[in-house]
Amino acid sequence: MSHNTFGHLFRVTTWGESHGPALGCVVDGCPPGVKLTAADLQHWLDRRRPGTSRFVTQRAEPDAVKILSGVFEDERTGGQVTTGTPIALHIDNVDQRSKDYSEIRDVYRPGHADYVYDSKYGVRDYRGGGRSSARETAARVAAGGVARKVLAHALGHEITIRAALIQIGPDAIDRSAWDWDETERNDFWCPDASAAARWAIDLDAARKAGSSLGAIVEVTASGVPDGLGAPIYGKLDADIASALMSINAVKGVEIGAGFSAAMLSGELNADEMSMGADGRPRFASNNAGGILGGISTGQDIIARFAVKPTSSILKPRKTITADGRETEVSTKGRHDPCVGIRAAPVAEAMLACVLADHLLRHRGQNGA
Repeated sequence: MSHNTFGHLFRVTTWGESHGPALGCVVDGCPPGVKLTAADLQHWLDRRRPGTSRFVTQRAEPDAVKILSGVFEDERTGGQVTTGTPIALHIDNVDQRSKDYSEIRDVYRPGHADYVYDSKYGVRDYRGGGRSSARETAARVAAGGVARKVLAHALGHEITIRAALIQIGPDAIDRSAWDWDETERNDFWCPDASAAARWAIDLDAARKAGSSLGAIVEVTASGVPDGLGAPIYGKLDADIASALMSINAVKGVEIGAGFSAAMLSGELNADEMSMGADGRPRFASNNAGGILGGISTGQDIIARFAVKPTSSILKPRKTITADGRETEVSTKGRHDPCVGIRAAPVAEAMLACVLADHLLRHRGQNGA
């Protein structure tokens, strides 16, 4: 299977399957001298970890990450630091229940990659979806932790990367009630406490009905310098869109005003500029989402993506078998009633990886 690597100078290759003994990634291109420990990465993995509430899969995985290579420490380094060589990260799978999937061994689940994997490869790991499982994203979150350290090391300051659920099903948040602190106080990474309370009721009802709901996630990065990205084929927003689109179940991505820009006039959409007292430009708005011509403006980078409803549901759906028979399938096992919830930490990780890659690419060409 090809295409398991993303990035150019900051490159991440993920490996492993949902029900294999372990999964992980290799991060290549990390500069030397970056302070990095397993605890730095574990913080982010704990935010994505399953079983943290009744609204996500109850698979009990500690997601404890080990750094197998690419770091060194002695009395001169002031702690464990990267060496500039590939960083191998390892996460054990400890709570697989493969028997839950025996009934779908020869049945294609609607909405899943079952049929296309069989069609392309001629072999399919049906246990939890194998490589197509959202379990793979644990490795991305670990890599995102490395990327955050690279950004802080290179820039000398933290870039704040945060994601929030802004809609589940048809129910969207009240943006006037946005509170980033609230995202850490509820089970949905939701910045609106009232919306979170409503979503709890909606998801309980969906789960009891054997169904699921979709979601929209918004991810932002503050403190990004201007100048990252390149025109035409190296656009920062194109790479962000590609990275977010690669997350399981994502079916649409927009940057800044996104599709809403089509409803604006030219004078409303263009972000007016003025000169600030510090000699830096100021923007009156941010419809561009912090990126113009594929290059960062120094404003907050803002992206949103739509996550389809979880396809593994208890409600019977019409389908076919591997030998062409028509049948019905009801997916058993432990599944997220809304996969968008755990997509928020993954979105942060993917944005961090793209920004780290573009920062290294920028310095490779411009020298600063």
